[in-house]
Amino acid sequence: MGNIVKVGMADLNICKAPDGITTLGLGSCVGVALREPGKPWGGLAHVMLPDSTSITNGGPVNVPKFADTGVQELVNQMVSKGCSKAKLVAKIAGGAQMFAFQSNDKMMRVGERNVEAVKKKLKELGIRLIAEDTGANYGRTVIFYPETGDFVIRAVGKPEKTI
Repeated sequence: MGNIVKVGMADLNICKAPDGITTLGLGSCVGVALREPGKPWGGLAHVMLPDSTSITNGGPVNVPKFADTGVQELVNQMVSKGCSKAKLVAKIAGGAQMFAFQSNDKMMRVGERNVEAVKKKLKELGIRLIAEDTGANYGRTVIFYPETGDFVIRAVGKPEKTI
């Protein structure tokens, strides 16, 4: 086992096996992990919001914060390390409904909207989503190991799972 690279909220990074990469506190946020099987590189984005264009009004963008820009940037970084966009695969986790009340107001369902936006962007880029652990009402911490593709998910009061 190598080191574990940390990714903050509204951030992204890549690592090279045998290192792993982690992010904490995925509530309504979505962790997007990418790898090309057989390559040593892996990446992880901590996406907070679905769409940069609805928030920024043309101003500066914190690229990793949004599904539309963060997923694209993560793909760009993986390709810059020699990965083939056509061979990348994705796993996602998070997108919880963290508020106690259940609202029918789509704007309040940030987790659900984040998951939809990430899936839409992956599809647009031709990247296959091969596993997910999304929704419910609890936060998650994830660790991704690009060498094996294991995406370890930890949540308080829940058994650890690997997808």
